[in-house]
Amino acid sequence: MNAPNHSLDLFSDPGNRRAFSSHDRLWESNRYVYPVVSRRSGGISIGVNLNPDKICNFDCIYCCVNRRIAGGPPAVDLAILQFELKYMLQLVQSGQIYTMEPFCGVAPALRRLNDIAFSGDGEPTTCPNFFEACKLAADILRTHRLSDVKIVIITNATMLHRPATEKALAFLDGHNGEIWAKLDAGTEAYYQQVDRSTIPFKRVLDNITSCAQRRELVIQTLFMKVHDQPPANAEIEAYIKRIADILLAGGKIKLIQIYTVARHTTEAYATALPPTELVSIGKQIETALPDIAVHVFP
Repeated sequence: MNAPNHSLDLFSDPGNRRAFSSHDRLWESNRYVYPVVSRRSGGISIGVNLNPDKICNFDCIYCCVNRRIAGGPPAVDLAILQFELKYMLQLVQSGQIYTMEPFCGVAPALRRLNDIAFSGDGEPTTCPNFFEACKLAADILRTHRLSDVKIVIITNATMLHRPATEKALAFLDGHNGEIWAKLDAGTEAYYQQVDRSTIPFKRVLDNITSCAQRRELVIQTLFMKVHDQPPANAEIEAYIKRIADILLAGGKIKLIQIYTVARHTTEAYATALPPTELVSIGKQIETALPDIAVHVFP
């Protein structure tokens, strides 16, 4: 199994575990920017929430966003975003962030800035200022001479067909961008059960395929128990077939990330898969798709 070297050993440490489980998108008085220790990136990820209004075109049963409480104003103020990003980079670069909770207990191996990640309380590519926000992040990284820091777009892939979205992604192709596309299902029925969207599953698949034909993608997949039942083997086989179809169409996939529920969920019946079951699914995918790296995060 192609598990990241940092995954299990570092997660077993109490200080790291506390930091990994803290993904609060409200940090101090910031409106858009929040720091996290990301297991999947193996270090500090500076999150950017372009959806503080909490509006999303998915209603995932495993989502940790409480949409019963109203969000903030929908418009993104780029001047505030710029200020918060610069301030956060200064905290991380100076090491001051490691004097604050929950980062003070983080292991030295994780005290590295990996990325600026557009991931928040909704789908970031629906933001009217998405391109401008991406350009702002790239400009700030260049100013701070951090060209090795990635700009990660964590997306449900529903809007990748839009010309405005493709314009932003094409820009990021030249600025160390990386797309993490969500694919939680192999069938329309299971997609509707877990992601609960009015957008057809076919659009997600078509968008991922088209985007992967232009650039190498990371696929991120959350498997869980639903009403105490793991995904059926037929669903896993259908999922594998979807990935194979993307590859057959000329799509490029760098990595598949397999993980499970780690925080509170919108629906209480969405619960974590035990590590042994998640690893078993990962092995099944890796066996069927030997040319793609599969990282499992129990």
